[in-house]
Amino acid sequence: MLTHDAATAWMARWDRQQEGYLPDREERFTALIDAVEALGRPDPLVIDLGCGPGSLSARLVERLPEAEVVCVDADPLLLGLGRAAYPYLRFVSADLRTGGWTQALGLERPVDAAVSTTALHWISEQDIKAVYAEVATVLRPGGLLLNGDHMDTEEVTPALSRLEYAVHERQTERLFGAERPEGWRAWWDAIEADPAFADLNRERSTAGGDHHSSESHLLSHHVRALREAGFAEVGTLWQRGNNRLLCGVR
Repeated sequence: MLTHDAATAWMARWDRQQEGYLPDREERFTALIDAVEALGRPDPLVIDLGCGPGSLSARLVERLPEAEVVCVDADPLLLGLGRAAYPYLRFVSADLRTGGWTQALGLERPVDAAVSTTALHWISEQDIKAVYAEVATVLRPGGLLLNGDHMDTEEVTPALSRLEYAVHERQTERLFGAERPEGWRAWWDAIEADPAFADLNRERSTAGGDHHSSESHLLSHHVRALREAGFAEVGTLWQRGNNRLLCGVR
């Protein structure tokens, strides 16, 4: 049985391993939530795309306690962890790559913001176009798509792309040096060995929860997909190296 206390401890460990790849993770969270707050509603309706165990959504509700946040992911284990750690959030199991996924969200009004962090790059360039197109159908006019992730510019600016990567690596070295936090694979190996997650691990194995190899890691992939989906304005709100917060305005 997965208890709230055990889930909270696993979440702390999750956040720490994520920081090893994203030394500016909290700063990016803050910038993203600033943008949602700037919409001017104390009770925005937000969908968290590829929410994982809910780190971003938990911080968003902490800042905006009247917000309604719908957390969407396809990984049974991460959803189970999030439900145990954050019982006040609403988690929905849905695969963003499957058309019509927004119908499972139970939305009663247009969405003010669709947000995501370190998730959408796992989706292929072709599939991300469909994801953004579907998001556009539920966003209100002036609503935001906010995607925080590593996005490279190597297609058109190879020298700048190398510099962006170098800036990210220098920041990581300053914060952690040789003592890097636990890695992604080590975290998964550990949680798969925890008996409290046995049922969720079996469900994950059946569902094929591992990430696929086809990715949309280039900034141009996301800018092009947002423009094709009808977003009126697309640009970077925050950036450090190749770690950026991309914004599309509906």
